Amino acid sequence: MSSSRRWIGLVFISIAVSLIIVDSTIVNVAIPSIIDDLGISSTQVQWVQESYTLVFAALLLVFGTLADRFGRRRLMLIGVAIFAASSVVAALSQSGDALIAARLVQGVGGAMVLPTTLSLINATFRGRERGIAFAVWGSTIGGMAALGPLLGGWLTTAFSWRWAFGINVPLGIIIIVGVLWAVKESREERGRAGIDVVGAVLSVVTSATLVFGLIEGRTLGWWGVESPFTIGGWTWPFDLSPIPISFAIALIGGILFVVWGRRRERLGQPAMLSFALFSIPSFRNGNLAAMIVSLGEFGVILSLPLWLQNVLGFDALQTGFVLLALAIGSFLASGVSTVLTKRISTVAMVRIGLGAEIVGIAALGFVISPDAAWPLLLPCLFVYGFGVGLATAQLTGVVLKDVPIEQSGQGSGTQSTARQVGSALGIAILGTILFTSTGAVLSSTLDDRGVPAAERDQLVSTVVDSAGAAIAGLDTNPATAPYVDDAKLAFSDGTRYAAFSAAGFLALGFLATLRLSSGRPDETDDAEVARADAPRT
Repeated sequence: MSSSRRWIGLVFISIAVSLIIVDSTIVNVAIPSIIDDLGISSTQVQWVQESYTLVFAALLLVFGTLADRFGRRRLMLIGVAIFAASSVVAALSQSGDALIAARLVQGVGGAMVLPTTLSLINATFRGRERGIAFAVWGSTIGGMAALGPLLGGWLTTAFSWRWAFGINVPLGIIIIVGVLWAVKESREERGRAGIDVVGAVLSVVTSATLVFGLIEGRTLGWWGVESPFTIGGWTWPFDLSPIPISFAIALIGGILFVVWGRRRERLGQPAMLSFALFSIPSFRNGNLAAMIVSLGEFGVILSLPLWLQNVLGFDALQTGFVLLALAIGSFLASGVSTVLTKRISTVAMVRIGLGAEIVGIAALGFVISPDAAWPLLLPCLFVYGFGVGLATAQLTGVVLKDVPIEQSGQGSGTQSTARQVGSALGIAILGTILFTSTGAVLSSTLDDRGVPAAERDQLVSTVVDSAGAAIAGLDTNPATAPYVDDAKLAFSDGTRYAAFSAAGFLALGFLATLRLSSGRPDETDDAEVARADAPRT
C-alpha cells in the first residue's frame, strides 16, 4: 500500500477513536436533558453513564487478542458498525432501561474499536513514522475528550440530547467507507488453533469487577452500604457493601487468569494474553507508567466541568468553550511531536509532556476560586492539553515499540486496559478527594458560623450528594441563601485539592518513566520504510 494511502488511513483510524472518546463525554453533558425527557431515576442516570464504561473496560483485552487472530481491520469495522447501530437505538429510546441497554451494546462496539486502532497503527507504521502516527492518535484522544462537552452542549442546546447519539451514525458510515479504502488488513501470520475461552471469561470478570468497584465505591460505600445498589427491581440485601465483594472477585479472577494462562502456555496452547510480553522492559514498565499517568490525567476532566457550572454558573456550552483550550493544546502537540521525533527520543517527549501536564494542572489549582476570571484558566488548560497530547501518544508508542507485530492486538488490549483501570482509579481517588474536601471545608465553615448540627449536616449532604448542582438552588431559599458563598468556596477548595492531587499522581507517573530506557531518537530504518512502500511483485 502506498505511503500516502497509509496516512489517509490514519485519518479514518483517528476518526474511529474519536467516535468512542467523544461519546463518553457528550453523554455527561446531555444527562440533565435526558432526565427531563425520559423521567429516569437517579439509579438509571448512574447506569446510563457507567454501563458503557464497565462493558468497555471488561472487553478490551479480549477483543485486542481476537483481533490478532481474525483481523484487526475486520474487528474494528464490526465494532464501528455495532457502535453506530446501538447509537440509533439510544437516540430513539423512550425509556431509561432501553437507553441503558443501548449503552451496554455501545460498550461492546467501543471495546472492539480502541485496541484495534492501536494495533493497526503499530502494524502499519515503523520507526519515526510510527511516532508521528501515535502522536496524531494520542492528540485526537486528548482533544476529543475536551471537545466532547462543547459538541454535546451545542447538540443538546440547539437540537436535542438524541443527536448526541445520532451524530455517531454518519460518522460511522464515513469511517467504514474510509477504512475499507485506505487501511490494509493485518493479522497474526502464524495461525494458532483454538481460542482461550476460559481465559476470556476470567479476563472479563476480573476487569469488570475491578472497574465496577473503583467507580461505585464512593457512592455505594467502600465497606458498609451507604446507598442502595439496585438493578431493575432487585436491591442489594446485605449490610456489607457490594464493593469489597467486587474487589475480592477481581483479585481471585486475576490470580486464576494468570495461573490458567501460564498453564496453557506451558502446554503449548494459545492463551488470552502472552505473559512473555511482560518480559519486555518497555512493555512492562510502560504499562505501569501509563496506568499511573491515567490516574492523574482524569482529575481535571472530572472536577473542572462541575466547578465551572456549579460555582461560576456556566452552562454546558460555555463550559465546552473553556475546555476548548485543552483541545487546542492537545492538537498542537501533534504537530510539535512531528518535529521533536527527529531530535529526541520518544521517552524524552513523554517526560516533556508530563512536565507540561504537571505545570498546567498545578497552575490551574492556584487559579481556582469562587470568583476566578475564566481567561486565567485558558493558558493553564492549554499547557495541560499540550502535555496530554504529547505524553499520551508517545507513551503508547513506547509501550508497543518492542511488541512483536503479530501480537499487536494483545499488546494494545493490555495497554488500553491498564489505562482504563488507571482512569477508573483516578475517578475513584480524585472524586473522593473532591467531595470529601468539599464536605469537610463546608462543615467547618458552617460550624464557625454557629449553624446547628442538624442544619449543617443537611446543607453539607445536599451540596456533596448533588456534586455541587444544588448550590444554585440554595440562593432561592431565604433560609439557605446566606450560605451560598460558603458552599461555592468549599466546592472551589475541593476542586483545587483534586487538581493538586492530580498533579501529584502525574509526578509519580513522571518518576515511573525513569525506568524506561531513553535510547536514541527513533531512526528507522529508511530501508524498512522503503520496503513497506515498495510495490510488491
